Amino acid sequence: PHSEDKDKEATTDVEPVNFHILQRTTYTLQHSPIPSHCAMATPAMMHPRPANGETLQERSKGKDVRISNIVAAKAVAAAIRTSLGPRGMDKLMQLPSGEVLISNDGATILSKMNVLHPAAKMLVECSQSQDIEAGDGTTSVVVLAGALLDACSGLLSKGIHPAMIASSFYKAAEQCTQLLKRAAKPVDMNDRESLVNAVRTCLSSKVVSQNSDLLAPLAVDSVLGILGPNPSEAVNVDLRDVRMVEQLGGTVDDTELVPGLVFDKGSTKTAGGPSQIDNAKVALIQFCLSAPKTDMDNNVVVSDYAAMDRILRDERKYILNMCKKIKKSGANVVLIQKSILRDAYNELSLHFLAKMGILVVTDIERTDVEFVCRTLGCTPVPHVDSLSPDKLGSAEHVGDVVLPGSGHKVVKFVGVANPGCTSTVLLRGSNDLVLAEANRSVHDAQCVVRSLVKQRYLIAGGGAAETEASLRLRELALETTGMDSHCFKAYADALEVIPYTLAENAGLKPIEIVTELRKVHAEGTIGAGIDVKKGCISDMYEKHVIQPLLVTTSAIKLATETVCMILKVDDLVVVA
Repeated sequence: PHSEDKDKEATTDVEPVNFHILQRTTYTLQHSPIPSHCAMATPAMMHPRPANGETLQERSKGKDVRISNIVAAKAVAAAIRTSLGPRGMDKLMQLPSGEVLISNDGATILSKMNVLHPAAKMLVECSQSQDIEAGDGTTSVVVLAGALLDACSGLLSKGIHPAMIASSFYKAAEQCTQLLKRAAKPVDMNDRESLVNAVRTCLSSKVVSQNSDLLAPLAVDSVLGILGPNPSEAVNVDLRDVRMVEQLGGTVDDTELVPGLVFDKGSTKTAGGPSQIDNAKVALIQFCLSAPKTDMDNNVVVSDYAAMDRILRDERKYILNMCKKIKKSGANVVLIQKSILRDAYNELSLHFLAKMGILVVTDIERTDVEFVCRTLGCTPVPHVDSLSPDKLGSAEHVGDVVLPGSGHKVVKFVGVANPGCTSTVLLRGSNDLVLAEANRSVHDAQCVVRSLVKQRYLIAGGGAAETEASLRLRELALETTGMDSHCFKAYADALEVIPYTLAENAGLKPIEIVTELRKVHAEGTIGAGIDVKKGCISDMYEKHVIQPLLVTTSAIKLATETVCMILKVDDLVVVA
């Protein structure tokens, strides 16, 4: 009650406002002349310059979208940064199917990650492009892209236009490619030792690194085997000519290179059938060795035993006739393609072929037919009547081999004509995880040899190439004027993320190591890099830690392209 009385008193004390006076005052202010000492307001006063000295006036949404994209892409780079180098950590992934995967290969990790942000997806695609182009350096390209995006953040905050940054980055990438080519050493494809050293460097960061003494020569020989008689004249390699056959059991040390063909299952035979054949003549048949069926689904109703005997007799006669035609062609090994419509073979046909002394391998996949034909020099036969001696392939010996450590049987074809220049790698492993990772590692090792076929230059590893490029680019930035100078310096700083991360993952002091590395390079040692085993700076050429030039230059180009593409995006449009 007391507060209500106070409110009443307060309202009574206020004098009534005369609105006529207020209107007149406003009118006078509007129409009074401007004094001579008051200058007109300039555009700069209407839009004052920001406190941070930024001159670029753009809408805030473009800036926000760009920052959001950079943050998302950097998050992906940070996720796999710990997997870089010989001391990098492995990632354990659980797939939606419940399957478990262990890997430290950048492309494999990113392809299995469920990335939703469109800018982050660009980094995943960048890693896959590196995998296709060079096969190695899939982690490096993402880590480098993350460092370049970090450099972009600093340049954007200084008010430099994104288009200017992108243009300068392209120039810097071009300069780096030229600098590295001058620093690289040419390699001859007949110099097997240099190739093995390059592959060993690639395998040093894999899960199967302890088996690199076996896998490195194996990967080199498998690729050199498909280059033909003159490897120095080859310009590219198709790795589909190397077939990887996985067999569970044993260890990775039991992996071997087979100069011929291997099928991952034993021959299909009944009692009395052969399991070893010398001077084999191989027929690859695409027709079915079983009773014919009608095109439509049908039921045959048999009313008496005589009719049933007649059906069985005709079926037996039909299959025997086909087996006789196969024998007549001179074939003593038959490969039967897998069939969908009806049985590719039955017990009766296997019995007849065994009596005739013919070894049978069944369930040849449709996708393997071309590889088998190129290796054995045979032609696939679609009908029994077209089977002739000129369509047969040949091999010195075909037979079942029992693999040590597992008891599994495989069929080996040894001494093949191999007109198509193919080879087969028989991979062994104690479990599916090791087997899958060994397969990926050998494929990456073969890609290193392919990179050397494409571009025959080797460069020092261990962060030496990136440090050399960074140092020379920083010198170039001092000679350059304008925005390019700022951007070149930022690009050079970003390149040092590779040696920094290598040192960090090896448990060394990264700032000390990178500073020391920079000093050694400034003194003129081009091959100086980080020796993670001893924790010091060493000459990588002496340590045989070398890698193909294509891996480094491809990583720099792809990372730069991806970063420039992210920079040029200023809006995100969601199409429903």
